[in-house]
Amino acid sequence: MSENRLTAHGRWLASLAAAAIAIGISIATPQVNATVRGQTVATQQVNATVRGQTPVFPGAEWERVKDTRAIGYCQDRLDAATTRVKQLPTTAMLVIVGGRVLWEYGDLTRVSYLASVRKSILAMLYGNYVQSGRIRLDKTMADLKIDDVEGLLPAEKAATVGDLLASRSGVYHPAANAACTGCGSTAGDPPGPRGSVPHGTYFLYNNWDFNVLGTIFEQETGSTIYDAFERDLAKPASLQDFDRAAQRKSENRRASLHPAYHFYLSTRDMARVGYLMLRGGAWAGRQLVPRDWVQRMVTPVTRVADMNPESYRKGPFGYGYLWWIWDGPFNTGPYRHAYSGIGAVGQFITVLPELDMVVAHKTEPRAGGASVSRPDYLSVIDAVIASRCAS
Repeated sequence: MSENRLTAHGRWLASLAAAAIAIGISIATPQVNATVRGQTVATQQVNATVRGQTPVFPGAEWERVKDTRAIGYCQDRLDAATTRVKQLPTTAMLVIVGGRVLWEYGDLTRVSYLASVRKSILAMLYGNYVQSGRIRLDKTMADLKIDDVEGLLPAEKAATVGDLLASRSGVYHPAANAACTGCGSTAGDPPGPRGSVPHGTYFLYNNWDFNVLGTIFEQETGSTIYDAFERDLAKPASLQDFDRAAQRKSENRRASLHPAYHFYLSTRDMARVGYLMLRGGAWAGRQLVPRDWVQRMVTPVTRVADMNPESYRKGPFGYGYLWWIWDGPFNTGPYRHAYSGIGAVGQFITVLPELDMVVAHKTEPRAGGASVSRPDYLSVIDAVIASRCAS
């Protein structure tokens, strides 16, 4: 994130405060405690609230904001965001504020591949089973009898479920699929040969960790990931386009025994997933994901200054439990306590609690098709944020 963007965020705070007073939105949220790697840290609650109002949840359809200016957004400036997104190969994008549609672009109903956003969804599924004790974060790969092609090394079997959730396992066994476009099983090179990196000590985005978490989930719960998603999240949150039969894994058993668990969702259903996170795991009176687990997922385990490879330290993201988190000097203004699921080609579910906002963005993968980079995506979010004006 550039110095100019940080300066813009500072200017934005003043206008945000004025607009919030005008429309009665509280942007000060109470603090709760979360435990990260044995330390208690003060963190902000996961969602902003509107004073005196019950949170709005969509029914069969999302409601629309009737008067954008009444909630502090100017239509002509939103039109500028539309102009910006039209310059990109974006398939669809949806912005929710206060539980209603503020702005949309493209075909929100089209279902396609979510790439690595699947990992953030799996983290959500873990919550109920961690709370019940069915899944224990301190169990090791040895405890769980997890192995792989040609065997894991003894040091690798010491990695815990918690290490995998934070992508800090130190297990650099080949994965069934690439971690990112143009890379191998990890995004960046491991710092040493297999077995040389103690578990829990080094962040490296690692598809072996993520895929094995899928195996562990199914082994420990006795449910497939897709059945659990349908039962625990999709049906209670009334996802509109979810098709259980359309979900499918991909395998490469020559490389690894642990398949990738791909998800296929529409943009408007991605927004429901993000809105569930914004509301602390609650949906219309039901706690679908434990609130403390939501907070734990989006509390940094690896700070931006400690990310690997070193290029990631330029920001803006640290990493929690399978969610990317604006951290350090980037955790400011409208991005304060913000976090995102991020997938290849241009898949994003982003939550900005300071604005009571969720953004879902999809770029449908096509052979030879273009992608939307993180900077390009963030430029559209910035354009939406810049549409703020006095009500």
